[in-house]
Amino acid sequence: MIEYKQYRKLPKEYIKKKISEFLKEDIPDIDKTTAGTIPAKAVSTALIIPEEDIVFAGEDIIKFFFGKGFQCKINSKDGEFVKKGEIIASIIGNSGKILSYERVLLNLLQRLCGIATLTREYVKIASPYNVRILDTRKTIPGLRLFEKYAVTVGGGWNHRFDLSSGILIKDNHIQAAGRITNAVKMIKKKHYKLPIELEVENLGQIKEGIKAGVDGFLLDNMSTEKIKNCVTFIRSVPDGKNIFIEASGGITLKTLPEYVRSGIDALSVGALTHSAKAANIHIEFE
Repeated sequence: MIEYKQYRKLPKEYIKKKISEFLKEDIPDIDKTTAGTIPAKAVSTALIIPEEDIVFAGEDIIKFFFGKGFQCKINSKDGEFVKKGEIIASIIGNSGKILSYERVLLNLLQRLCGIATLTREYVKIASPYNVRILDTRKTIPGLRLFEKYAVTVGGGWNHRFDLSSGILIKDNHIQAAGRITNAVKMIKKKHYKLPIELEVENLGQIKEGIKAGVDGFLLDNMSTEKIKNCVTFIRSVPDGKNIFIEASGGITLKTLPEYVRSGIDALSVGALTHSAKAANIHIEFE
């Protein structure tokens, strides 16, 4: 089984640094509307409330948005199901700061909760068949660690984080190298000490990949019938039970049940991050 590093916890310093960057982008000088309308010493209680059922992701993010001088009570833990109208968290503190931070905080929470919620839907269907739901590198630049974390919160698994942390030989690599055998041979000469995964489109490429000694296959844009045939062949070769088999390519919640019964180990789903709908969450002052 090929398994990459899993991001099940966000480093505190990373969260703080990113929040600082995001706030600087949104408040380069001062929040002129808030500064012009709200008394400097005004104190308010703000509630974070979802307007739909969600899987929550963002427990530590809320904590680090509001530091000294704020009372922050978080009622939900990452990965918990939160119903519409339930209070995720309450924040008591300077009214102006809460108003100035509101949009950036919500943007991040809505994005991560949306990913976690969608991932959970895929995982529910796949888990009875012991098929892992994997993310991809199809993330928003600058948000990858947040988004991959949200996938694990939803019960999914992280694929390679970046181009340095895993080897996946794809069609254009093969084209540029001349053939699969050449690409694998060149990779092995580098002694990266990483498993080699090969993206394939047909049985002929699988046979060449097995002969070259790859550790896993990504079956790309195949019908479920074709996937089953490929899985049967791979499992039949010596040590074939230990070869990692992953499928990808336009897999949706509607088509997912067909794929999870095909004998594969995992499904990589770009939609978890590139197509997740932002969760509907708002901040309400009491």
